Amino acid sequence: MDTSKFLEICDIRKSYGEGDSAQQVLRGMSFTVAKGEFCVILGPSGSGKSTLLNIMGGIDSADSGYISINGDKLKDMDERALTDYRRKHLGYVFQLYNLIPDLNVKENVEVGAYLSDKPLDIDELLKTLGLYEHRHKLPNQLSGGQQQRTSIGRAIVKNPDILLCDEPTGALDYNTSKEILELIESVNQKYGNTIIMVTHNEAIQNMADHTVKLRDGVVRKNIINQNKIKAAELDW
Repeated sequence: MDTSKFLEICDIRKSYGEGDSAQQVLRGMSFTVAKGEFCVILGPSGSGKSTLLNIMGGIDSADSGYISINGDKLKDMDERALTDYRRKHLGYVFQLYNLIPDLNVKENVEVGAYLSDKPLDIDELLKTLGLYEHRHKLPNQLSGGQQQRTSIGRAIVKNPDILLCDEPTGALDYNTSKEILELIESVNQKYGNTIIMVTHNEAIQNMADHTVKLRDGVVRKNIINQNKIKAAELDW
């Protein structure tokens, strides 16, 4: 298998609405992502970033074109196969943390572990996330950054092939955002997951291996970053 084309996005098109009122959101989008790569999908609001991420995650479907992961085309999977694929191979991190309020940090992370045949060691992961000493706290006893760390833990404990991040720092202040980006960077390096991060923050592209810039539903630039910097050195 060609690991340089681990994730293939091929001529993806998506519209919402019908007839004269139909709005084309994705207009024939194509690019590839290598296995283990940290890829940033960058663009302003309305450029199609989240729609594309939802199609990658099997949450939404394209009108035409295809997405393949490790040679498997999502459009060829029936609903059961797609559900199984999402459960085993994909992790999601959203702008809103979506934690279960009655479960503590460790229990929220364990929810992700139950979905995997090969989960990571939970205590070791909690230490990597800087959450081990907070493991018995409920979400309402945590800061925003700690809640986002917990949601990253829940996604990554499955040891997914791909971690999909939709504006994961969007609700956080500058310093906390940088902490979360440093954490995602270390997760990528330690566990080797392919990371796709949607953002409108241009500075984040400087820490990525690969940047895909969208505007009006098309790829405007597809850049491999030869001089990436560490998350700690980002400034915006």
